[in-house]
Amino acid sequence: MPMPKLEEYSKFDVVVSRVPCGSGVRMANLVVNARKHGNNQPTYVVFIGSCGPMWEIFRCDDLLMHDGEVWIYKPDLRRLKQKVIMPVGTCRLALPYVKQGDGKIKYMFAELGSTIDNPREAYVTVLHSSEDYVCGAIALARSIIHTKSTKDLVLLADESITKKSRQALRAAGWKIKRIDRIRSPQAEKDTYNEWNYSKLRIWQLTEYDKVIFIDSDLIIIKNIDDFFMSPQLSASSNDKVLFNSGVMLIEPSQCTFDMLMQKRHTLVSYNGGDQGFLNEAFTWWHRWPKKSNLLKIFDGNDTKHELPDSVYAIHYLGLKPWMCYRDYDCNWDSLHQQAYASDTIHKKWWEVYDSMPKKLQKFCAWISE
Repeated sequence: MPMPKLEEYSKFDVVVSRVPCGSGVRMANLVVNARKHGNNQPTYVVFIGSCGPMWEIFRCDDLLMHDGEVWIYKPDLRRLKQKVIMPVGTCRLALPYVKQGDGKIKYMFAELGSTIDNPREAYVTVLHSSEDYVCGAIALARSIIHTKSTKDLVLLADESITKKSRQALRAAGWKIKRIDRIRSPQAEKDTYNEWNYSKLRIWQLTEYDKVIFIDSDLIIIKNIDDFFMSPQLSASSNDKVLFNSGVMLIEPSQCTFDMLMQKRHTLVSYNGGDQGFLNEAFTWWHRWPKKSNLLKIFDGNDTKHELPDSVYAIHYLGLKPWMCYRDYDCNWDSLHQQAYASDTIHKKWWEVYDSMPKKLQKFCAWISE
């Protein structure tokens, strides 16, 4: 169906369409293009169908009414425009028209523009099930603070994190919120990913407009505050078509959390954990450059295993630095772990450790000098 000639309309108040399940991109483009032609007043979008439009495009927060097969939305036009002008993450970088490199990221996001006036923003991590990553979370906080970030630091912790550890995490810079953990429906009992769906709790941080979630086995090397200009869901790739959920921008929403909780029983996660599930839930995502979440893994053609230039964040796959020796990456010790080994990247984490106050260093209990 061709797009209508928008210049023929003086006002554009309501758009009505019957759509198949999981569509709506053309409708979004129609509404956005209508605004370009001088239609700056609220536009209502009515979908007729059994299951509504793509929920990644038309937010549940903008749903005014749902009655049978009728779904009525009043979309936030600035947010909607940003989503449709950015390419889908499985294909290209979200902002491909500016060359990548030092000093360019800030310009890229300035060109994109903010969709929220005076936004409330935070970096978030989650600890659950054990205290194995308390040391990592302390290092993560210290690394963010060293970049002179202006954002809040929020840590979600379940009952497994002791009072003593919570005090240390607060001293590191985190605001602590208690959560109940969420079991991964497709994970095996007592496996590493059994409670990984606890990460979904980040959508309940509705006191913030946007949060960037960061796993506790990362450190931040350069300030990434400008990445908050992106829309939900933005992340870097794990491979050619999937995103890595270790660093991702989301927009907290209770109704989005409720929808994810419903979908967790029907969407099949390829790895039984949150990353597989979220890739099924958010098929419309926006690709950040790999430097925003450098995965510490090397293929067989890379024999040097060196830290690349211009990295914003390092994601420590394999055995974690605080589980190894100070001057030696113990991933080298096992043939099947050597893909994760790098002495220069290992050393970078220890630089953050050295900057910690002594009272926090002792929470890295496995460290062997």
